[in-house]
Amino acid sequence: MMNWKEKQPHAHDLMELHVEALFTHDQNMRLRSVNEPWPGEASAPRFFLGRTTDGTAICRFRHDVPEKLIAQLQELCADEPSVQDFQTKPKHLKAYMNLLQGERISTGPCYLIPQVASPSMQVISLTRSNIMEWLPKDFEWLVSEIDYAQPCVAFVRDNQVVSICRSVRITSLAHEAGLETLEPYRGRGYAAAVVAGWATAVRQIGRLPLYSTFTDNMASQSVARKLGLSFYGVNFMIF
Repeated sequence: MMNWKEKQPHAHDLMELHVEALFTHDQNMRLRSVNEPWPGEASAPRFFLGRTTDGTAICRFRHDVPEKLIAQLQELCADEPSVQDFQTKPKHLKAYMNLLQGERISTGPCYLIPQVASPSMQVISLTRSNIMEWLPKDFEWLVSEIDYAQPCVAFVRDNQVVSICRSVRITSLAHEAGLETLEPYRGRGYAAAVVAGWATAVRQIGRLPLYSTFTDNMASQSVARKLGLSFYGVNFMIF
């Protein structure tokens, strides 16, 4: 892995950072569980495919997928073309589904938040020391996560937190963003402000800020466009 502090990482490098932030791996680089920073271990998908803008694809497999099946899937993955439009489905989608007898899929675009992204509004850092001062009832669930999901950046309106962006997947190299905005306060630019503020905080601790979402999450994609995030690929998972 290159030193991105000196040079912009390639799409392939970013996709590796992405999958390693999303899931824990064993010594054979097989997927084990969702890499949530708070206690608990949800099972990882059986198959992860990361298609990138530079024409390379990364595939990972859960630890219980048979080696013979992995070999077949790897051959298909190597034939995946570059992706420029996140709505484009994998070339071998039907084959993946047939081989794995998939019941559920998840897919969406992946972005790097560039250094130039900065909050257009004043945001605050939310920690254990100040969370009760600002937290509304709809964000009470955050109390149990606040010590784990750091940095956590918030926008305050009407004397309460109305939008937050926090680290929901963490490694020593990169953090993945988790974004939440109270429904009455959506569409006002608050989400973009907290994402930019969070990204600044993540870079300050020497990590890369990554942002990914789902294909059908139009609001989240709007935030990506507003901030000019750098699109590097699309993830695709079969459970």
